[in-house]
Amino acid sequence: MLAKRIIPCLDMKGGRVVKGINFKGLKDVGDPVELASLYEKQGADEITFLDISASLEARRTMLEVVSETARNLTVPLAVGGGIKNAADMREALNAGADKVSVNSSAVKDPDIISECSDSFGCQCVIVAIDAKRNGDRWEVYTHGGTRPTGLDAVEWAQRVQDLGAGEILLTSMDADGVRNGYDIPLTAAITDAVDIPVIASGGCGTKEHIAEVFMKTGASAALAASIFHYNRYTVGEVKDYLRDMGIAVR
Repeated sequence: MLAKRIIPCLDMKGGRVVKGINFKGLKDVGDPVELASLYEKQGADEITFLDISASLEARRTMLEVVSETARNLTVPLAVGGGIKNAADMREALNAGADKVSVNSSAVKDPDIISECSDSFGCQCVIVAIDAKRNGDRWEVYTHGGTRPTGLDAVEWAQRVQDLGAGEILLTSMDADGVRNGYDIPLTAAITDAVDIPVIASGGCGTKEHIAEVFMKTGASAALAASIFHYNRYTVGEVKDYLRDMGIAVR
């Protein structure tokens, strides 16, 4: 069994780290460079920056932060938000990102996934899927969770895999920020449908939630924010607990 990854997520707005509930009510929680360095020291396997405002000005700010962070970071750094094409991805990679996440732009023009995968390698391409339950299925949303697309999340996950995505960042909008646990049915449905790694995101409130998503789904990694930002646990404490539960971690 491949070792599971623990990935602290830093949602960015205007060069600062913020956190909300169900994609709303954002609060400032700190400096991204300082937090990324702290989490690496604690044992994070990767760091993810998501620019949730994603205007051109914000993306410029984001790239400056990426560059500053990458200079002092040895673990992989993934960046997402406002990436519209292969040129934007190249800018992010040149700034120091190891992986780049696309979401809204990929829904608008799926060929972007293939273009980026062909240009930079599938290992650099993450497709972020923000999904919300709609009856007996999950619907894909874009633009920071504000626009329903009509796309079925499971079918979309299979398609992005076929187009060359190397990884999926799956966020449950229903669970995001609530801290009641990951969306197990959604995560299981997606991981059962694809062969590429899936990062579970949205809803983590305890170390037990991370163990649960690994034990009940095929998630390759768990993304978390609140539990680290508000000092409920360190990354090391989470990993120690997972090892005690018999879950292989890096």
